[in-house]
Parts: sequence; structure tokens; C-alpha cells
Amino acid sequence: MCSQATADRPMDDARPGLPDAIVDAHHHLWRLGGDLSYPWLQEAYDAEHFMLGPYDALRRDFGAEEFRRAACGAPIVASVHVEAECARADALAETRWLHEVAARHGLPSAVVAWVDLLADDAGERIAEQARYPLVRAVRFKPLTSAMPAERIRGPGTLNDPRWPRALERLRSHGLGWDLRVPFWHLEEAAARLADAPALDVMLEHAGLPWDRTEGGLARWRRGMAALAAHPRVSVKLSEFGLRNSGWNEMENRRIIRDTIETFGVERCMFASNFPVAGLRIAYPALVSTFAAALADMGLDECARRAVWHDNAARIYQLDLNPPRHASAASAP
Repeated sequence: MCSQATADRPMDDARPGLPDAIVDAHHHLWRLGGDLSYPWLQEAYDAEHFMLGPYDALRRDFGAEEFRRAACGAPIVASVHVEAECARADALAETRWLHEVAARHGLPSAVVAWVDLLADDAGERIAEQARYPLVRAVRFKPLTSAMPAERIRGPGTLNDPRWPRALERLRSHGLGWDLRVPFWHLEEAAARLADAPALDVMLEHAGLPWDRTEGGLARWRRGMAALAAHPRVSVKLSEFGLRNSGWNEMENRRIIRDTIETFGVERCMFASNFPVAGLRIAYPALVSTFAAALADMGLDECARRAVWHDNAARIYQLDLNPPRHASAASAP
């Protein structure tokens, strides 16, 4: 509801600097109690290890209609759905369901699916997902350490020697890799990509700069600069919430500005991470934070539109003029 405590005014208030078209490059949908299982939302609730702490508010259906209501009139013309960590055996069924949702509601416009990229049958699983017309990328998270001072190595981590072959399989199917690692793994991810094939990599959540001390931010910036040196890496400006504190407007505007300055306006995308981000901020207030950050930078209209709309449309190869009543029948 737009009236929730963290909400700003509805998006039809026409404040200066607000966009007239948004492509939301990262959000989730789920339907509990149906054919798909979401252990983290259902029987395996685990607030202790969730990045924002307690998340009871997420344990209800969040479909396309709920997404639109949460957006409170934001001019969303297209969106990218990122796999919502359903039971891994349901990964292909999730993609199928999302195509049905898109046929009925016009969203999502693209799908980031899940495949275990390091599994022996990864090639077959990627091919199954790639047959669905909205699939543009895969998210498979590397195994990461729980804190900056910890170092882990071995199967599943970024130093696993299977990664180049895994990413080559993605590239051969014309798919990109949605990369999610916390800030202390950014430089390691950049080194991993040095011997990777030429594929598009979309860094999620601005590299998760969870340590907002000056030292923590300095380390985050080094990692972001290392990834930005790879021209096919882009970044989603999303999920600035912190586990043990509320929304810090000025701090988060600084993160947005620093990211754009590092990657350039042509490789940065607005992304909401809703409904998860809704634990800290309402959608209209999130949009206002972005608008203020872009205004701080003095970006012209073309540059602002690139961040709000054009970059995500290009990077995820979106069809912004789909048939009015698309059919899911063309999917496998």
C-alpha cells in the first residue's frame, strides 16, 4: 500500500526529476501454496542468515498485481524478473510460470533463470531454460565467505576452475550471467572474469556495500573499479538496505553516485529488488532517492533516461513493443 510508513507521495505527483518511463531491472514474484515451493519463505524461514534480518512481511503472495500496487503508479514499462530461490528442482517450472504471468499481465519482460552452472548436467539445464523466449540470463551465486576477513577456497567458490567452462556454456546459448557477491569478493570476481569468455555480466545490488565505514567503502570502490575495467560488466543500482539500520537517504544517494561515476551512465541500471527492498523503503521513496541522486550529479535528460530505462532495455534485449495479448503457447 502507498500509505505504508516509509512511503513517499504517489508517483503521479509529478515532482521534478522523476522519470516518465522505467525499466525495473531486478524484481521478484512468487505465489505461495501453488505448484512451486519456496523453502526460504515457507518451511525454512531463517531470519538469522537473511541479509536484511526478519522478513515475515515477505511471506505472502507477490504476483504481478501486487508488484504494480507496490509501485504506486511508477511508470514501469518493462521489468526483469530474477529467480526467486524457489526449490531448485522447480527452477524450470518457475520459468514456465513466469511466462504465463507475462502473457496475462505484460510483466515480466525478461527472466533471469536459475541453473547450477557447475553441475555435470549444466549444459542440458541451460538449454532447457534457453528455449523459453523471455530468458536472458542465469543467476547462480558463487559460494562466498560470511565476512570480509574470512577466506574460502574450493568447489563453488570463485576460484573453482570450472567457472570458465561454465560461463562459456552460457555464452554459447546467448545468455548472460547475473553476478551476486558481497563487496569483499568484487576484486576476486574481476580476476575470475579475466579468463572468462566474452559474455555479458550484470552485477547485482551495486556490489552489496554493506560496510559503510570509510574503510569499507574504499574496499568496495576498489572492487567496483576492478569490475568496471571489464567492458561487458554492467551494474544494477539496487538493494541499498542494511541489516541493522534503517534507510539512510544521503548515504544511499552517495552509493548511487559513486557507482555511476565508476561504471559510467551507459552501464548502470535502475533496479528495485522488490518486494525484498520493501522491508526498508517504499517504491515511490526509492524512485525519489534515485531521482535526487541523478540530480546531484547534474546528468542531462539523455543520461538520466539511460539509467532509468535505456540501459536495461539494451542489456537484457527487451522487446518494448510486445503483442498486447502475448501467448505462453510458444514456450516449451
